[in-house]
Amino acid sequence: MRGQMMYQALTTGSLIDHAARYHAGTEIVSVATKGGVERTCWADISANARRLASALDHLDVPAGARCGTIAWNNRRHLEIYFGVGAGGRVTHTINPRLSPEHLIYIINDAADEVLFFDHTFLPSIHQLQPHLKTVKHFVLMDPRDEEALSTLGSLKFFDELVAHGDAQHAWPELDETTPAALCYTSGTTGKPKGVLNSHRSLVLHALGGNQPDGTCISARDSLLPVVPMFHVNAWGIPFIAAMAGARLVLPGPNLDGDSLLKLLTEEKVNVAFGVPTIWMGLMAALKSSGAQLPDLERSFVGGTALPPSMINTFRDDYGVELIHAWGMTETTPIGTINMPLRKHSELPLEQQREIRHAQGRPIFGVELRVVDAEGNTLPNDGESQGSLQVRGHWVVECYYGSKEHALTDDGWFDTGDIATLDENGYLVIRDRAKDIIKSGGEWISTVDLENIAIAHPGIANAAAIAARHPRWDERPILLCVRAQGSSVEESELLANYEGKVAKWQIPDRAVFVDTLPMSATGKVLKNRLRDEYGQILAEDRE
Repeated sequence: MRGQMMYQALTTGSLIDHAARYHAGTEIVSVATKGGVERTCWADISANARRLASALDHLDVPAGARCGTIAWNNRRHLEIYFGVGAGGRVTHTINPRLSPEHLIYIINDAADEVLFFDHTFLPSIHQLQPHLKTVKHFVLMDPRDEEALSTLGSLKFFDELVAHGDAQHAWPELDETTPAALCYTSGTTGKPKGVLNSHRSLVLHALGGNQPDGTCISARDSLLPVVPMFHVNAWGIPFIAAMAGARLVLPGPNLDGDSLLKLLTEEKVNVAFGVPTIWMGLMAALKSSGAQLPDLERSFVGGTALPPSMINTFRDDYGVELIHAWGMTETTPIGTINMPLRKHSELPLEQQREIRHAQGRPIFGVELRVVDAEGNTLPNDGESQGSLQVRGHWVVECYYGSKEHALTDDGWFDTGDIATLDENGYLVIRDRAKDIIKSGGEWISTVDLENIAIAHPGIANAAAIAARHPRWDERPILLCVRAQGSSVEESELLANYEGKVAKWQIPDRAVFVDTLPMSATGKVLKNRLRDEYGQILAEDRE
């Protein structure tokens, strides 16, 4: 038929080619694993990505092979992102914070043939090596290191591979549905499961995620992805940055508040990305130093619920807008971003601020619904609470290696979240289905209880869990970490709930602990807390 449009496959290679062609000199700043800062640019990242693809060809790594990475956010990791995927293979990012058992399972389940890793993880790789059945090439992401070579025999070195590669290497012609990236869930309640992203899904995710009501990244921005590149492709930020030609600041291994404050200030970062625990650390560093953030304008926060008190502190004290977002490994991950509508500007200021506490609206490419226990779709009225389900262009259909669909009979993915949606599609995550407390037949949101606790100046972090109760089946209790120098007691903290929630929702106990157990992705491990404290109310009655 005459009049058709030109067709070009949506591939990650097209993203890095665009960055190299039109934003060649834009700086990439990388904090090195062993210290110091490297400065390169999109043109060099592109050339090294092509050299890497060429080197993998010479190693006879076949098309479609999984290439694992255990690495921090740095420029070599960025080169792998593009060199492996655009070269026709699959970048398998692996979370180094997982247990050795989960690491062995994931690498073997993915059947990785190449394993790239930073020097930090050399001792771990040495211990894992005998258990890895499919890895043919272990590649240290450094120049040649004779001491490392003595630790791990037959070791290859990233810089040598790249040096012998071809900077003019042509990307293979790929169907856009070809797999490009593999990420595994954290496996907190079972074995991790793999989510395989195609080139098409990654490019569409970058396009959808970078709309004006999305991340709104441009070539004028300087980005700091604190979210690790081993966590759901750093939320797609490397791909969005290449598409926009933005400046990237990669923080390396040091993600404490003081290190991030120094990096944000010295590199004049204006947009950042990270989970709430990261910003808790930054907030503590800001308060202790008395510093400000003159360049940082906004930060996108996801992974777990963002306490409203933190939003208020960063906005009012530091002029930084924390923007709530929601997603998961199975959604690549961006599902919603909290950006206001035009009509919201007419609301009183407090109502505008209240809206920003939700997880936001779906970006183009994502549809949401909530359903009841029988699977009936509930109204988008902001009140009807049910199981959150999602479908879209970058939502998982089945897990890697599984023959079974991960979807409902009518094609939706059940997220495991309990949520509400309003008439504009604004999402409020009330709780995880496995975490929500059912007391006397009524639901209590742990998120709401935690937000109130964390807003107290004497509390650094808190988790609410269900404890067994002989009459009400379950009752809420709090596990709290005091802020530095705080002496807040249980009675004062529980009294703080008066008037903020219904009386029957006030926790029965507040227990102070030194730390909260965290998952490999920065989420509180409530299953461990339930195991340890789930019987505390019964014990109190003895």
